[in-house]
Amino acid sequence: MTEQPMRILVFSHRAEVRESIVTAVGRRPAADLGRVDYVEAAGIADVLAEMDEGLVDLAILDGEAQPTGGIGLCRQLKNEITDCPPIVVAVRRKDDRWLATWSQADAVLVHPLDPLTAAETVAEVLRGQRVPAVRA
Repeated sequence: MTEQPMRILVFSHRAEVRESIVTAVGRRPAADLGRVDYVEAAGIADVLAEMDEGLVDLAILDGEAQPTGGIGLCRQLKNEITDCPPIVVAVRRKDDRWLATWSQADAVLVHPLDPLTAAETVAEVLRGQRVPAVRA
């Protein structure tokens, strides 16, 4: 029996930012986690549709996205979705970490993304959300 891959939503209006996030985190962020599948979103409507479906295990939002940034979007999702999946916000400056904290993000990544840090951060957040395979 193969385990269903976890779904990670990656949001940025810029394709190169989405690609840098996917590349940094990788297809298997940690040995104890299965493979992950990525769903890319370039606009807010796409993010909202994916989150409403309830099939996203984790979202990584670009804090610098235009016209609506991932920081404000994170706060909106955390306040509007019951049992909101974990959200990681990627920011450009270390000084912007406080904004990500305000947004209720579960973790923060800082560009340029270090692949080891990015994968480790995402793995830690995913582990915190794992549900036992056998439910009572």
